[in-house]
Amino acid sequence: MLTTGFKSFAAWAVGFLVAAVVFGYTTGGSSLGPLSVGWKGAVGNHVGYAILLVAAAVMATLAGIIIAFRDADSDAAAGYLRVAEAPIGQRLTQPSFWPLVAAFAVGVTLVGLVVTPVLFVAGLVLLTISTIEWTMTAWADAATGDPEVNRALRDRIMGPIETPILGFGAVGILVLAISRILIAVSAEAAVWVAIGVAALIFFTAVAIAVRPNVPRNAIVAVCLLGGIGILAGGVIAGAVGERDFEHHEAEGEEHSESGDSQPGDTEEPQVEAETSE
Repeated sequence: MLTTGFKSFAAWAVGFLVAAVVFGYTTGGSSLGPLSVGWKGAVGNHVGYAILLVAAAVMATLAGIIIAFRDADSDAAAGYLRVAEAPIGQRLTQPSFWPLVAAFAVGVTLVGLVVTPVLFVAGLVLLTISTIEWTMTAWADAATGDPEVNRALRDRIMGPIETPILGFGAVGILVLAISRILIAVSAEAAVWVAIGVAALIFFTAVAIAVRPNVPRNAIVAVCLLGGIGILAGGVIAGAVGERDFEHHEAEGEEHSESGDSQPGDTEEPQVEAETSE
């Protein structure tokens, strides 16, 4: 009997494989190239095609591991341990938002196939992250019979990885969004926008330091609202475009291009050798 986890990862593997074939044909692949993995022709864009094939292989490997361990089924574990009674099973996995993130990533990846390779790669990165997080969450939920212990186990494994990645990613996105805003508005407005954002961050940090008993949910809500506001401003500024920048050329280049003669520059008449003779 095929387990639920095996069906899920097998479906991902088939989806990535189909996406690789479609991507190969839409990026210049020959008639049999994408189907034969480049053995009978060209596969189109080698980078995107290889990424999709590797993703399909990873999903297929995970599907094999899942079916081998029978989704951590308690009856299967009892047979493996050769005990009469099955160990205490964990209830169904806790609600998670990672399936929604994975679905969004699939949509971004498909749109990137048509629009731009940058969006395609971004969708693949987001899909990889959501798949890993979803897998670890499901594994932790079935680790023991205590949800608190399961949550602590997951945080101990994924915390040292998630914290720096999320920190660098959030800072990078905010810096990029603010830079889009600064180059979209006028020079005078850019100064006030920079001062306003810096003051907002400073006073928020001071308020949190002065009132350490502020509920954590309130701090998270304030940070999310501020981040969403800056991100929305960056998206709008990116759609509007950059302002017109004046390019000043060097004074010497202007004179050289205009062809004006400088004071003191005289042209000496050429003396032909024939007259001297």
